[in-house]
Amino acid sequence: MDARAPVSSATPPLSPLFQPVRFADLPAWLDDDHVAAFAAFRRSALKAAEKPYKSGSLGIWQSAFLAAFAAARSMAADISRSEAREFFEYWFRPHRIVGHGGFVTGYYEPEVEASLHPTDRFKVPLYRKPGDLVKIDPESPPAGMEKGFAFARSSSGSLGPYFDRQAIEEGALSGRGLELCWLEDPIDAFFIHVQGSARLKLPDGQIMRVGYAAKSGHPFTGIGRALAELGELPLEEVTMQSIRAWLKANPERQQEIMWRNRSFIFFQEMETTDPALGPVGAAKVQLTPLRSIAVDRFLHTYPTPFFLDAPELTCPTGKPFRQLVIAQDTGSAIIGPARADLFLGSGDKAGGIAGTIKHEARFFALLPAKLAGEPGR
Repeated sequence: MDARAPVSSATPPLSPLFQPVRFADLPAWLDDDHVAAFAAFRRSALKAAEKPYKSGSLGIWQSAFLAAFAAARSMAADISRSEAREFFEYWFRPHRIVGHGGFVTGYYEPEVEASLHPTDRFKVPLYRKPGDLVKIDPESPPAGMEKGFAFARSSSGSLGPYFDRQAIEEGALSGRGLELCWLEDPIDAFFIHVQGSARLKLPDGQIMRVGYAAKSGHPFTGIGRALAELGELPLEEVTMQSIRAWLKANPERQQEIMWRNRSFIFFQEMETTDPALGPVGAAKVQLTPLRSIAVDRFLHTYPTPFFLDAPELTCPTGKPFRQLVIAQDTGSAIIGPARADLFLGSGDKAGGIAGTIKHEARFFALLPAKLAGEPGR
C-alpha cells in the first residue's frame, strides 16, 4: 500500500491528462483477445456490488461504472471474443494519458516451500499484523513522525514510528506469537515482501496462499538502485535475477543491503477460489495473469480498463505487448498516472519474466462512456 493521503470522497473533475481518441487509434485493438480482460472486469463488477470502490483523484468517479457493472454481471463469464470486444466498445471510450511518459514493470506471485512450524531448515518467519500497529493519516502524522507514514506503533497511549526491517529481523517482534509460517531462505522472504504475496508449499503437500495485511509504514527503497549506487551492479543490468544473484554471492552483506529497505510487510492467509488465478489484489479479487495491473490507486479508480501499447515488451508471447488490462492492484513503487505493474502469474517462470520487464508504454484509459458525455450509458 502507498503511504500517501487518501482521496477525498468529493467527486473530482475529469483530469485534462485524458485526451479522447478512437478505438481505431489503439494499435492492434482488433487483434487482442478481450475475453480474459472481460472476465477480470466482471470479477470486479461482482465485488463492487458488495462494496463500492473508492474514486481516484483524476476524476474517474466510481459511480460512472455502475451501468457497465450491471451489464457485466448480467452476462456469462465465458462470452465470445466478439461479445467481449463489443462490451468494451459499447460501455467505454478510450483516452490517451498525455503529459507523462508511460512505464510498465512486472510482478508475480512467488512459490516457495514453507513450514507452519520452525525447524532446522525453516527458520525465516513471515509475520502476521501486530496488534500495536495502527493506521494513521499520512498527511497529519503524530508529533515526531514524518509525513507519509500510513502506519504507527501504539505504545502506552502514544503513537510513534513502528519497528523497521532491521529492528524486526533483530528480534523486535520475537516471543509475541506473530509468526504466520517459516521459510528456508531470507532472500525468498525478502522478495515475497517486495511482491506482496506468495504460494507456499507445505510439507504435507498443501498449498497455502499468503498476501499483504499491513506494512511498517517506512518508505519502500529499491535495493537494486542501492546496489547500483554502491557500484556493485550497473544500473542498466539491475533486474530481480541480478539482485538475487548478488545477494546469494555475497551472504556476508545480505542483511546490510536488505536493511536499506526499511519497509516491512505483514501477511495474512488468503482464501482463493480459483487456483489458476493469482492472489487477491487490492481490488479484492484474484488477479489474472497478463490482464491485471497494479496502478497508483490515489490517482486511478478500480477497475478501470487500460490498453497498454508497449512495442519493446515482447515477452512472454514474442510479439509487442498491446493488450487490454484491468486495474486491480496497487504497490508502493507504482506512482504516477502512466505507471503500471503487470501481473505475470505464479511461480519461477513468471518470476523470470517479471524481473526483466522495464519498458516504456503508451497508456490508453477506457473511461465509462458516461464521462465522455453519453449519460445514457
